[in-house]
Amino acid sequence: MNVQDVINQLHDLAPLAYAEDFDNVGLLVGNKNQSVSGILVTLDTLEAVVDEAIDNNCNLIVSFHPIIFKGLKKLTGKTYVERVVIKAIQHNIAIFSIHTALDNALQGVNSIICDQLGLKNKQILIPQSGTIKKLQTYVPKSSAEILRSALFKAGAGSIGNYESCSFNVDGEGTYKGNEDSNPVIGEKGKLHSESETAISVTYKKHLESNVLKTLFKTHPYEEVAYEITTLDNTNQNIGMGMLGELESEMDATACLHYIKQKMNTECVRHSKLLDKPIKKIAVLGGSGSFAIGAAKASGADLLVTADLKYHDFFSAEHTIVIADIGHYESEQFTKSFLVDYLSKKITNFAIILSKTNTNPVKYL
Repeated sequence: MNVQDVINQLHDLAPLAYAEDFDNVGLLVGNKNQSVSGILVTLDTLEAVVDEAIDNNCNLIVSFHPIIFKGLKKLTGKTYVERVVIKAIQHNIAIFSIHTALDNALQGVNSIICDQLGLKNKQILIPQSGTIKKLQTYVPKSSAEILRSALFKAGAGSIGNYESCSFNVDGEGTYKGNEDSNPVIGEKGKLHSESETAISVTYKKHLESNVLKTLFKTHPYEEVAYEITTLDNTNQNIGMGMLGELESEMDATACLHYIKQKMNTECVRHSKLLDKPIKKIAVLGGSGSFAIGAAKASGADLLVTADLKYHDFFSAEHTIVIADIGHYESEQFTKSFLVDYLSKKITNFAIILSKTNTNPVKYL
């Protein structure tokens, strides 16, 4: 098994195509074709984590946060980032980061928080736009069924709980090849009319490469006519944050104590408590001030997130309680989830949960 094999398993869980544009996900250090001796899973890749990988004979680190976020202009060991990268390279250790791809995944970071809090009726808080594409192509009627089936097999035509979805219109196509053409049907230099079927299918954007490869491989024409459109349709399975409901409503103070205990945090900073019980909770792991508006619009009684500034708490506007539980604390259960996931996908292999506490924030 090589590094790319592990990446493929993680891509099934959280395709990198859905990571945020600002992020730096994927294989950050190392060779994708390198054979894997062991996998160490961590929240952050620090020098101590690389040492832990060395001690455990792990040459692949799967990290939630990317160690390289901004461009590196030098590798002199002056910063902790440079020292980590240098040590990893010296010991042939690959580093892969999944970060916001897992934030946006249906079974990702925010689902983990919901499960930790025992929330039910989970749904995405801020669905990601531009995740659904539409392909339209034109094929001879005699080849339409073969092409449709191939596109379906490649992952196209899936809408919610339905598969093999397409729209088909029969018509007449015309073309005339020049002297350099080699038409499969008709003769070059002569105008040809062909009974064709226009096939339209939608697909998730991370499948585009496979869908197009299938189109070109299966379509009988020398030149394939096709159109791709990015749709505004909402995809409820991809996006930031999540909504859920407690089994039973709770008093606000009791709810915050419950969250403190369940999320294993030493401190919960919160806005003014309201004179109403908590039932519907919005969560967003990591920095989540941008989700305050969406949480209020959703009718949530409480938003659980991290990295809030002083003025962010004013945004509660006496309509919602906002709770900051800490960045590390909101994401700390992610690495255990990844170990469990990989252990089920890659059996009889060393997948190790890092014992290094990478939280840089300390409390008196």
